[in-house]
Amino acid sequence: GGCLFKESPTTTTITNCINIIEETTPRISTIPSLIYTLLLTMSLSLQAGGTSSRALPSAATRADALSANQATTRPITTGTSVLGIKYRGGVMLAADTLCSYGSLAKYKNARRLLGINSRTLVGASGEYSDLQSISDLLKANALEDRCTSDSLYEEDDNGECAKETWSYLRAVMYQRRNKMNPLWNDVVVAGFKQNEDGTTSDEPFLGVVDKIGTAYDDDILATGFGNYIALPLMREKYRPDMEEGEARALLEDCLRILFYRDCRALNRVQIAKVMKEGGVLVSDPYELDTYWDFEGFKQSKAGLGTDGGW
Repeated sequence: GGCLFKESPTTTTITNCINIIEETTPRISTIPSLIYTLLLTMSLSLQAGGTSSRALPSAATRADALSANQATTRPITTGTSVLGIKYRGGVMLAADTLCSYGSLAKYKNARRLLGINSRTLVGASGEYSDLQSISDLLKANALEDRCTSDSLYEEDDNGECAKETWSYLRAVMYQRRNKMNPLWNDVVVAGFKQNEDGTTSDEPFLGVVDKIGTAYDDDILATGFGNYIALPLMREKYRPDMEEGEARALLEDCLRILFYRDCRALNRVQIAKVMKEGGVLVSDPYELDTYWDFEGFKQSKAGLGTDGGW
């Protein structure tokens, strides 16, 4: 007689089944009886809803594991220098379009100059995903300002001015640093200040905020490797009354030298500007002309008979 149960078995039922098995099986030894008892007990326990000790993690456990990996502990996909300069009538930023995955030049069309509203421009070096997060945050703020303004037809004066955006990013960066989850960027903010009545001021603004919340403003700025190579050249040639063409030529010269000297730079670049009347304009990427026939590039270094490299 087989022992099949449609309900959870009781102790009496298990005992009766064991007795039936023992009566119908030759008693050569006690081993078969023990085996039958073990197999039957395992089968009944599984039928009664028994669970394995290697159960899948619960949804809460999986959520905790995912949330523990949200912090940027080190930058992975990064962009290099951003340059900024004030000129007569506006502010100009420049950057290349390369994002490097470690030492691999992976993405060659990553645009790091972003227009936030009609009088604020942002550029950033560092982790590209964190720049995307900053862009989403600022654009959400700009949309909220537009939706809650007194008049939807005065869009030019509804958004935050450049100095307000710079002050807001300083607070965001410092707060994220204190949470041990920094946004791994150096952000350059360019644009115009705001008058007390909310109109755009004639005074241009250029400021930078780093990943720990350190912030300052100046007439010329650079991030990344440009702090060491481009900034001294900009200080040497800068004048407060520079025309737009002069400012653009100076930034292009600095980007070209960074391409020569910075292993994470590219000669495919963007230029962006902010003007009081013309608003924000960001150029499409274009390539700079380069020249590799300098004697310093061809001569061997330190007399070692090399091919011209360091």
